[in-house]
Amino acid sequence: MRNSMKRVIGGSILAASLAFGAGTAQADDHKTVEFGWTAWSDAEFVTKLAKKVIEENYDYEVKLTLADIGLQYQGVAKGDLDGMLMAWLPSTHGDYMDRVGDDVVNLGPLYEGARLGWIVPAYVDEAALSSIEDLKKQGNVEKLGGKIQGIDPGAGLMQLSEKTIEEYGLDDYDLSSASGAAMTAALKRAIDRGEWIVVTGWTPHWKFGSFDLRFLEDPKGTLGETEHIDAIVREGFKEDHPEIAAFLENMYIPLEDLQAAMSEAQDSSYEEAIDNYAANNGDRIQGWIDG
Repeated sequence: MRNSMKRVIGGSILAASLAFGAGTAQADDHKTVEFGWTAWSDAEFVTKLAKKVIEENYDYEVKLTLADIGLQYQGVAKGDLDGMLMAWLPSTHGDYMDRVGDDVVNLGPLYEGARLGWIVPAYVDEAALSSIEDLKKQGNVEKLGGKIQGIDPGAGLMQLSEKTIEEYGLDDYDLSSASGAAMTAALKRAIDRGEWIVVTGWTPHWKFGSFDLRFLEDPKGTLGETEHIDAIVREGFKEDHPEIAAFLENMYIPLEDLQAAMSEAQDSSYEEAIDNYAANNGDRIQGWIDG
């Protein structure tokens, strides 16, 4: 059975770890801000880079709360989180923003040109499988084991992938959920064995620097177009923390820079890659601070 995405907001196993409602992100502590994040490579780099710059240049401590994406939107809307730096818009997280958009404040894009899609290793015969429509071709279901390897069940990409399966009539396929790390591990195993695999994925992502991959064409456009990733914060955040809000409004990373830094992080660590990025981009970061 394909995974149902109807229980995104309330059903995450991470819910118990969040302790929402404790007032940790409210205005009574103006020296601490709390951001949600999910362990996606781009989100980890950007969020931890923001934490480093804020703590080194402002009299603030930044608390990071790892949580399912749906819970982050809910937390920001309720004021239990100060913000999140990973709102994929307009399509990927469109459903979430439809629900909470009136209760959050969008500070603008952190980077642009991102793309979602279904991805295969480049060695997969392009004549046999170049688009999502081709998944229905005779033999392709068997070569792929009737499986599309997905990511976190709460991810907007998974919702769009469910829609894609329905729109393209891919009744012979199951969408398998897993962590982002499990998805890339499955991809690596398949590549090591020379096997066919389809994974849900996106750019920027370090896997494009490690493997030779290509997106399947999406003629129906069910996985959306090029997107921007924005910072959103709770209502009242700009009034409570104007310096931090201004910094987030100014923070912007070129996509190619982000992709290179994420690839570096896989060879060392996110902390080392972030330190190197900060050391090599002092003028850009100062611009974020100075506006």
